[in-house]
Formats: sequence, C-alpha cells, structure tokens
Amino acid sequence: MAVYFDHRIEAPESSGGPSQVAWHPTQPVLAVASNSPTTGGNIDLYLQQGEHVGSCHVDRPFQPTVLCWHPTKPLLALGWETGEVLLLTHPSGEQTPLPATHTACITLLEWSSSGSRLITGDQMGVLALWKVDARGRLQGSHIVKHDYTKPLTYCIFRPAPPGEDVAMLARAAVGGDESALDMFNWRKAGNGPPLKMGPQEGLVFYVGTADGKVHCVDEHGRSSPVLSVDGSIQKLFYLKRREVLAVVTETLLLSQYTLGPEGGAQELMKVKLSGKSGQSADIVSTETGLLITATGEQVIRLWDLERDDNYVLSLDESLGFEKGEVLNCVSYCTAKEILAAGTNRGRIALWRMVSQPNTRTDTKAQWKLQTPTEIEGNVTQLQWGSNLNLLAANSVTTVLILCEHIMSAHFGQQVAAVQLTPSQLSLTMFNTNSHLTLRSDMHIKGVCVTKGTVTVWNGKQVTVYEPSGATLRNTGSFLCESQVLAVHDENIYTVEPNRVQVRTPQGTVKQLLAFSEAEGNPVLLSVCQGYLVVGTDTAHIKVFDLTRREAKAHCSAKNLVDLTPNLGALKSVKCNANGNQVSILVTQVKLSERCPVSHFWDENEPRLFVCETVLVSSPQMDHLDRVDVLVVTFFCTQEHGLLLQDSYPKPAGLQALLALDVPYYYFTSPDPTQSPSLAQASAPAGLENCEKATRDAMLNFSFYLTIGNMDEAFKSIKLIKSEAVWENMARMCVKNRRLDVARVCLGNMGNARAARALREAEAEPELEARVAVLALQLGMLEDAEKLYKSCGRFDLLNKFYQASGQWQQAVETAETHDRIHLRTTYYSYAKYLEAIGDKSMALVFFEKSDTHRFEVPRMLLDDALSLEIYVNKMKDKNIYKWWAQYLESQSDMESALRYYEYAQDFLSLVRVHCYLGNIQKASEIANETGNRAASYHLARQYESQEEIKQSVHFYTRAQAYNNAIRLCKENGLDDQLMNLALLSNPEDMMEAACYYEEKGSHMDRAVMLYHKAGHFSKALEVAFATEQFAALQLIAEDLDETSDPALLARCSDFFIKHGQYEKAVELLVAAKKYHEALQLCLDQSLTITEDLAESMTVTKESKDLSEEARKELLERIADCCMRQGNYHLATKKYTQAGNKLKAMRALLKSGDTEKIVFFAGVSRQKEIYIMAANYLQSLDWRKDPEIMKNIISFYSKGRALDLLAGFYEACAQVEIDDYQNYEKALGALTEAYKCLSKAKGHSPDEHEARMAELQHKITLVKRFVQARRLYEEDPGEAVRLCEALLEELDLDPAVRIGDAYGFLVEHHCQRGSFQVVSV
Repeated sequence: MAVYFDHRIEAPESSGGPSQVAWHPTQPVLAVASNSPTTGGNIDLYLQQGEHVGSCHVDRPFQPTVLCWHPTKPLLALGWETGEVLLLTHPSGEQTPLPATHTACITLLEWSSSGSRLITGDQMGVLALWKVDARGRLQGSHIVKHDYTKPLTYCIFRPAPPGEDVAMLARAAVGGDESALDMFNWRKAGNGPPLKMGPQEGLVFYVGTADGKVHCVDEHGRSSPVLSVDGSIQKLFYLKRREVLAVVTETLLLSQYTLGPEGGAQELMKVKLSGKSGQSADIVSTETGLLITATGEQVIRLWDLERDDNYVLSLDESLGFEKGEVLNCVSYCTAKEILAAGTNRGRIALWRMVSQPNTRTDTKAQWKLQTPTEIEGNVTQLQWGSNLNLLAANSVTTVLILCEHIMSAHFGQQVAAVQLTPSQLSLTMFNTNSHLTLRSDMHIKGVCVTKGTVTVWNGKQVTVYEPSGATLRNTGSFLCESQVLAVHDENIYTVEPNRVQVRTPQGTVKQLLAFSEAEGNPVLLSVCQGYLVVGTDTAHIKVFDLTRREAKAHCSAKNLVDLTPNLGALKSVKCNANGNQVSILVTQVKLSERCPVSHFWDENEPRLFVCETVLVSSPQMDHLDRVDVLVVTFFCTQEHGLLLQDSYPKPAGLQALLALDVPYYYFTSPDPTQSPSLAQASAPAGLENCEKATRDAMLNFSFYLTIGNMDEAFKSIKLIKSEAVWENMARMCVKNRRLDVARVCLGNMGNARAARALREAEAEPELEARVAVLALQLGMLEDAEKLYKSCGRFDLLNKFYQASGQWQQAVETAETHDRIHLRTTYYSYAKYLEAIGDKSMALVFFEKSDTHRFEVPRMLLDDALSLEIYVNKMKDKNIYKWWAQYLESQSDMESALRYYEYAQDFLSLVRVHCYLGNIQKASEIANETGNRAASYHLARQYESQEEIKQSVHFYTRAQAYNNAIRLCKENGLDDQLMNLALLSNPEDMMEAACYYEEKGSHMDRAVMLYHKAGHFSKALEVAFATEQFAALQLIAEDLDETSDPALLARCSDFFIKHGQYEKAVELLVAAKKYHEALQLCLDQSLTITEDLAESMTVTKESKDLSEEARKELLERIADCCMRQGNYHLATKKYTQAGNKLKAMRALLKSGDTEKIVFFAGVSRQKEIYIMAANYLQSLDWRKDPEIMKNIISFYSKGRALDLLAGFYEACAQVEIDDYQNYEKALGALTEAYKCLSKAKGHSPDEHEARMAELQHKITLVKRFVQARRLYEEDPGEAVRLCEALLEELDLDPAVRIGDAYGFLVEHHCQRGSFQVVSV
C-alpha cells in the first residue's frame, strides 16, 4: 500500500498566493506563479521536496498569465499580462526576453514536441512562432506572425506521421538482418523504397479563438481556417489513433472532426457534455481518448471517445470524504494510470485503474477509489509531472508537492513494524503480545526492527528507538544519506559509494566493509541471524559473517551477470539463517506466467523459503479461475535444489507478505480498523502452541515427504501423539498427493469416516479425484475444488458444489461441462430454493429441469391463487389436466370442464358430462374427437341404460370389439356380429364362428370366420360338411408348408377329383409329398416351372429327406425337365444333385455356347472339358478365334491329346483346303505331332501307325513349302522338287495335286512355255 509524502514549498515571504503551477515534463522542477495585489506577480522554481531555487526568482509589477516548460530542456517560458514573454533557464536563472511582439495579455504558450518551436499568442489575436536551437537558445525574431483579431484561447500541435523505428532497424542491422541493412542504403536498387524516417516532430498546429474558429498553420507558416463552432473554444485535443480533432467549448459542447489532406474538416459528432452551468470546467484528456471533466460538482464525468461511452466517478464517505464535498480540478498520470481530483475541503481523491488488459468489463468498474490525501485549504489546481510522477496541489494559500511512497514494513526477532502514515509506525511484539505506536518528526522512508531496537530513516537522517515499557525511547540519531539500512545486535549497517559502514546506534563508524570498483556500490542490505548479504549496482553479491566481534567476509563476491546473462538490476537480496544460500529478486527475467514480488527466508529454519507471486499480464493468458496473488513455499537445499512445499492464495483482506516464521506467515493488512494493521495468517492446525521439537518433527516430515523419502518421514513423526498435528500432516498429504501416508495419518487421528471415504474413493480412476475426497474429509474445500477441475471430473465437482451450497457454481458447471447431469442439477437447486422459501426462483428451475408439471403444483398447492395464475400462464396440457382434476375434487365442475377442454382430455370431459347427466353432449364429444377412451366410457354408460345400439356403436369406435360382439350375441344382432368379428382379433372371430355354427344358420359366415381366424382345419371341416366348394378354393389359397400335412393331402385329393391339378400339385408340394407331385406332373403333362421346381427342391440342411433321397429327387425333377425340353432348369437340378455329367449333357442340348464354356470352366472335370471341346468343334470355329482357343484349352485341360492332335490336323486341313496356306498347315501338323507323341493310345500299333502317317504328311507338306520358298532364289531347283513331289503316290491327302500342278503351271506361264502347260 502506498502513502503520499507531502512537502510544502519553501516560498519566499515576498511571494503572494499561488495562481498557477507547472511541472517540468522530465525533471523534478516545479514552477509556481504567484500574485500579490501590492507587489505584482513573481515566478519561483522548487525542487522535489519543496526546496526553493533562489537563483530562479522572477518578479514583475504585473501579473503572470501563462507558464510552459520546454519538453526536454530546463527552460521555462513565462507570459505576462502586459504581453511580455520571458525564457527562464534552470538552475542558472538566466532570463531571455523575447523581442516585443505582443501588446496584450499573453494567453498562449506552447512548445512543439521536441522544443524547436515556441508559439506565443495574446488577447488581441496576435500569434507568433519562434525558433529555438538545440541548446534552448532563441534564434532571432519570430519566423511567423498572424493576426486573428480575436482572443486566442488554445493551441495544439498535430503529431507527426509515424515513420520507421530507426533504433529498432539499427539494432536489426547490427545483428545481421540484411533487409534492415538495405533500408539504410538509399542507392541500392531493386530492394524497394528507401527508408522513411519521417519528421522528428510535428510542425503543423491548430489554434482556437474566442469566437469559435479553429485555424491550421502548416509547416511553412501558412494559416487557413479549418472549422467553426458555437462559443469560445476552451480545449483542443487530437486523437492520434483515429486522426480526429476534438473541440470543447466553454459551454461544454464537444465536437469531433476528421481532417482532410486539403485542410478541410468534416464533422463526425456533436454532443453537449453534462456539467454545472456557470462553473469553469477543468478538462483533461488522455492518450487513449478519455475526456475527464470537473465542474464543481460532487462527481467527475468521463467520456470515452473510443468506445462512445460516458460515466461518472463519485466520492465514498466510508473512505473519509464528507457529504456535499465537491470536486474542483483533475489531473491524470499516464505512467501510473492514476486520476487525481481536488476537493473544496482540502482532500485529494485518487482513482487507480485496476482493469486487466484485454478484458471487456464495465468501464466504471475499472477505477478504484483510494484513501484520500488531506491537505489544507481549497484545492484549485492539480498537476502531475516530472519523471518521478510527482503531484503538485495548489490550495490558494500554498502549494504542496506529493510524492508516492510504498509504506515500509519489517519483521525481525518476533517484532513487526508497519508504517501507517508518513510519520507513524505500528509496532507489534509477538513474544509479549503488546502493541506500540511510534510517531516520528520526519517522513519515514524505511524501518528495521530487532528484539530491542527500532531504527527508522528518511534518506538523510537515521533515528534509533528502544522499547521502554509502554513507550519508545530515542537512543540515538545521526545524519546519514544512506537509502538502505540493516541492523544486527548493536550495529547499524549503512551504505555509501564502494563500501558498507558499520555504525553504533549513535552513528559512530566502527568498521568499513570495502567493495572494489568492479564490485560496484552497495545498494541492497539484508540480515538474517548472524549473516549480512549485500547487493551492488553492478549485480554483485557478497555475504558477511556477523557472529564475531567484527564482520568478516563469509565468501568472495559473486558476479551474477556472469551466472545469468540479461539479468537486469537487483531489486532485493536475502540470505538464509546459515548464510549458505542467497535469494535474489531481479527486474529483467522473462517469466511465462507468474512473477515474484517479494521473498523471505525463515529466521530459524535455513531450508524454508517463501515468495509472493503475481500473475504476469499477457494477452495470451486466460485469467479465468486463476489466483492473482499466490504465496509459494519451498524447501531449498544444496543436495535437492528448490523443492515446492506448498502454495496457496493470499488470504482475502490482507495486503502483502511480510515474513515467514514457522509456524506463521505474517502479512500486512490494509484495513485501518485492524490494529496494528498487521495480520498473522492461520498457522497449521495443532502447531500454534506446540514445543520446538514437534515443530522440527513436522518440518522434517514435510521435507522428507517432499523429496519422497518415506522412511525418514515416518521416522521423524513416530513420537507425535497430537491428533491436531496428525491432521495437519494429512493436509500435507493432500498437497503432495500421497494417499498412502494419508491413510496412516487418518488412522492416528481416529477418523474412521474419512478412512472409509478414502477407501471407497479407490474406485475412481484419477488420482486427483481420490485426493479430492481426502481434501473434502479434512475440510480443504478449495483444494478439493481445484483437484476436481484439474482432473476434469466435473460430475464430482458438481456434486461438491451442491453439497457445499455453492449452487450458482454447480449450475454453471452443469451447463458448461456436466450437461449429462444438467436437469438433475436444476431439480436439486429448485428443491433447495423451495426449502429456503424462494418459490419464484424454484419455479424457474423446476421448469428448466422439466419437472414443473408435477413439482410446481405440489409446491403452490397451499396458494391456490398463485397456482391458478401459473396454470393459466404456462398453457401446458398436463398442468391443465392436473388443475382440472383438482377443481373436480373441489366440486367446481364447470371450471373443471373448461380446463379439461384446455387440456384436450376428452375422456374426462365425457366422464364429467355423464356424471352431470349430459349424455348427449358426451356423445357429441366422443363422435367429434373419436377418442377411444371416451367412446369406451360412453359405451359403458349406454350399456348400463340398455341402449344396445348406441353402446355397440361406441364400443366399435373404441375398438372394444369383444364387448360389441358380446352385446350382438346377447341381443341377436347377427348382421353386425359378422362385421365386428372381422374387425376384431382371431379369438373373437373363433367365438363368432362357433356362435354361427351352433346356431346352424349362415354357415358360410362360420367358414369365413374360421378361415380368417387361421383355424383352417375347422374351416375345411365345415366347408366339406356343407359342400362349400368356393370357400374351399379360398381356403386352399392360404395353405402353405406350415399347414397340417393331412389337411393338405385331403385338399389335394379334393382338387385332383375336380381336375384342378396345378393346385393339387402345389398342395402336395406343401405337404412335402414331392414324388406324388412329380408323378402327377408326368401323368397330367403339367409343365414344371422354375418356381415349382424350386419348391420341390429340398435343401441340404433339411431333415425331411436323406442326402441320397434328396439327390434322387433332384435327378427325377431334372429328368422330367429334360423330357419337357427345359434344359437349363434340368442342368440346374442335375448340378444340385451333384451329377455334373448329366448337367453338361442337358446344357449341350440347350446349345447355349456361353453357358457351356462357363460350366466347363467351373466344373473342372476331364470328361466335361472333352464334352465341351467336342461341342465347340461342331460350331463354326474357323471364323471365331475365341472358340478355337477354348477348344485347345479344354482338350489340354481334359488331357485328350489324341483328340487335340486330331483338332490340329483338322486345322491344318482347313488351312490347306480353304486358304492354301501350307506354312500354317505345317505349324498345325507339327503341333498335332507333338500332342500325339505325348498321348497314350489304346493300341500301340495303331498309335505308331498314326504317328508314322502324320510324320509322312508333315514331310510332304514341308517339301512343298520348301519348294515354294526356294522358287525366288532357284526356280529350276524348285520346279524339280515339285515334280519329284508329284511322283509320290500318296501325295494328295497331304498336298493337293492341284496345288502342285498349279505351282508348275504358274512357273511355265511366267517363262512363256505355253506348250509345256498345255501338255
């Protein structure tokens, strides 16, 4: 928590009341203008703590009007009411007047963004632009001057357009980025445009006048009007992100304009801001487009121009503000995001922006009001400034400078000190449980406490106090400019450049601890037990041993930069009680999720270390269900490193971690009502008052549990008897998820219920779910909740929320993650709401759970009026019906009828009308709606009144045919009985048929009803007895194989006698008398269709026939099909019978070549192959190569090589006879010879003779072919060979004689020997 130190300015006695204040933008220098009715006005400069700078005093006999600092140089521009403009340099006090240009009161002074231009303007409308060099010196006279004739009220420079980030590009170029390097090379071609540097500052500015006009002056000094509004212009500001100019007039009229490249402006919006009329408004704007106004009201008004949103911030009396207190002025600090406002009662209200980045929350909720800072008088002006973010407050009589300071706090040796106000401390001695308050005469910047001393300092002075009873006694005070300080025993350690001073409480230096120049200047000190750790500004650390008479170096200085590159600056250093481990908090470490803000070692336990961490704001992080501040405890040893021992959220209502001293965590509290603004966190159960041995045992147990050494862990606690301590150890097991250890702890606690719950939880597959059960039994609800979430067991999390009464979370969990239990959750929540009396919300959730039709009427039964309203509102049929039944129970029949009608409950309508005697109305309803239940009820009513026809009618409409049949039989309604029986079930049909049969009339109806009821035997019996042949025909159509075989045989005999052989065959087949059926087909020449053949085919799985009988039946069917010429069906049946040869013969008779080829291919039998090949030879295989190919293939597969040889001979003869192609014939004969040589003949002699004959034929053909081939080369020899060939006696079968003579005739014709040809 921060406090503000206020420093009153040390104003000279000659100065009057302050009228204006102005901070330098970067340096802690404040300019104050004051007015005196007698002496005139003066300007004074003050430093950070209000010190007056005497060399910079300026006075005039007239009043100053405007102050404006140079943006970077310590140069102040002063404007006076006479038109004089003066430049004042700090700290030299040099005064440089501007050449006389203005003759009226100065109203404008404005520097450009880098300070190279200065604008001056006066009450007469004269504007001048001056140029200033880099050293802040004026360059001659004005460079531009314009006269607008109207008073100038406000001026603003337009920001320069963005250029390239030169610094970033330079770093990239040095790092080797060639594209960045090329951008600096203007003359390198082919790599895009040159580097666009952009102007260093914007030189275009806008100036507003009292008549509502805004003029633009460009970088060349040319002025042009831009826009005009109604009223005097009070404020101009430029929204850089949207490139919009906003104008606010004295009447609080806000206008926004877009500016075109030609200088014109287009109005975007115009709105009247709220505010107190007749009051001068203080208006400030932020870079994010937030307009803040204070108009002397009790609120501050804010207008967000980016979001187009407006809201107000008001004061809170509970924080110390008074009722009716008004706000006069405002100022906003961009660096700290703090809005300050001054009141008429001398208070400064501070609102801090607390919103997370990238969140969409209520804008007003982003501002948090702080405790006010009180000063004297009426605050008329506030201004933030300097690089230290100081706040100057003008209270008419004086000016105060407020500096933010984080309140100091320290804990040591069971003593804690917390700063309450700039000069007040609260002290707590925990050993004696006493409280003291220290009030100092200085602003305390730091405090350090030990068991016997309290040391405070402010950076210039150190004061030491010692407790003396109920008071504190000052034992020493000395001047020292050390910013940090540490205390051990009677020694005080302060710092100065390159050394640490060891002083007495009176300030006497006893020892110097020197640091080399490389080690740097000491800036951080911390003491733990007998060790001092020092951190320097060069990131070195050094530890000193303080247990001896003089401090001695415990180790050499360590350079942390060498150990951790990019370390940054040191923020804090701490060492443990043994001095062998040091923790360092630094500024420049990149963390992905959490950042530590403070760290502490236990003063007595050297292994125990704690740090306080906060979330790192990142757009990629999801902050849902995350804890902002987490306290994390570690065990730290050289053997095992850093081991996480525990972590838990910072308790609500506490501010910051102060120390760790087992068994307590110590926190500071922001609540001023909690004395002494210090809080102890709850100690582990059972350890508050236990002895040191028990504490050590617990620490050892926790340590060994953390490292997983269970033997040592159990050994360390074996002597502990306290149930509370065992419970605390069980809690540790939740943190470490060690259920095995937890069982031991629960046993020692004697907690049987928890042990049973843990044993039952073993069925859960997730470890986290089992640990959550343990956490629940130990009352660790937050841990159980986190465990259920981490393992994704949202069903158990839902139950947990319900059991713990967190119904909102239970509903949200069910809606988002556990939708399978959503309705159950709604129902349970509704029951809970009903139990607590919130019936309106219970009603909503009963509806969501879809149980409202029963639960809501039950819940509202005692409130009939509300229940009726709900019924009429819901318009639900089920609820209407329930309400009607309720009204009927209350004898309100008229209303009951109305709601039964709403519910469309026709049965209840008919029932009530019958009860009321309105049976005619009931009949109309039953007839119109056709409702079966209503019709049945009405039929019963008519039956009771002996109106049989009406009763039968409504029984029929209700489809209660048995009742209708009963009435028809009792009352002789035979005609209606038949129709009703046909509509009813088989039992009723049988009953009606028996009735007709017993009565002896309408036997045809009896047969039909028996038939429809499926009682075929009875139907046939009656039909045969009464000779109803037409009925027999109908009955026989419905007979199938499931019917009684005797019945089927009887029917078939009947049909044979009457010449209906087809029907008789079907019935014989159905009776499984296949042979009789087949014989009937043969005797009566009935065609066997495929369907009939299939019906007579018995499957292999059937047990009616043996396999041999089944095959015999199939062959008989096939034989019959053969006789009838149905060869395909015969083939199918022969195949099913397994007789493929007969099947092939049947197929050959069909002449279906394609099926023959297919059947031969799938049969794979030698005989079938040969039969198929023989069949194919009967076809015209000469013209179809595919047939020839199949012939050869089938003969080869059937191994009929002699037949194949014969086929080849036939092929050869075809080639000779038809085509005279002896070459192909020779090839065919050669193949025939090969096949014949492989074949095995029945008679070896015949085989040899056939081979010799074939060989001789091959020889003759070969000689003829040779003669024809030789003719081209030697015609004479060819003729000789041919003539010799003709002399062969058996030439003609092999070579046709005509072909040989033809060859000779052709030869002699070519030679012209026609005489030889004719011979």
